[in-house]
Amino acid sequence: MRVAIGVLGLTLIADQAIKWWVIDRLALDQRLFIPVFDPYLNFAMAWNTGINFGLFGSDSDVMRYVLVAIALAISAFVWVWVKREGPTRGLQIGAGLLIGGALGNVIDRLRWGGVADFINMSCCGLRNPYSFNIADVAIFAGAFVLIVFSGRDTTQRQQK
Repeated sequence: MRVAIGVLGLTLIADQAIKWWVIDRLALDQRLFIPVFDPYLNFAMAWNTGINFGLFGSDSDVMRYVLVAIALAISAFVWVWVKREGPTRGLQIGAGLLIGGALGNVIDRLRWGGVADFINMSCCGLRNPYSFNIADVAIFAGAFVLIVFSGRDTTQRQQK
């Protein structure tokens, strides 16, 4: 599971470092909007207290800790599942991305009370009102990789 640990660590460090740079150094939490390559890429500050697109959002500390517990439980489940499945390189990469992203958002919830979302992308005359972060990208990419690489019979590949 070394590959998973490496990908998890890189994902977590990249997520937290970019959030530090955007929030602390660029002061996006005070400026709220920074055009980068308008309209295609902008930094637009959003504090997400819920899950995707703010679903189940609440300023309640109870809900914050419920979401932290859910993220940690899912991370633990994925870790155990990948280890039992037979940790192929693909599964380890997927698990590292998903768990690293989940832990990045857990840190945000514990530090700020909500997840720091700031990447806003729009295209083709349509304005996207939602922001996301590196951890969100890693979670979705990790889930996709896990779906692609799960359930493959590794014994048949090794015999050929």
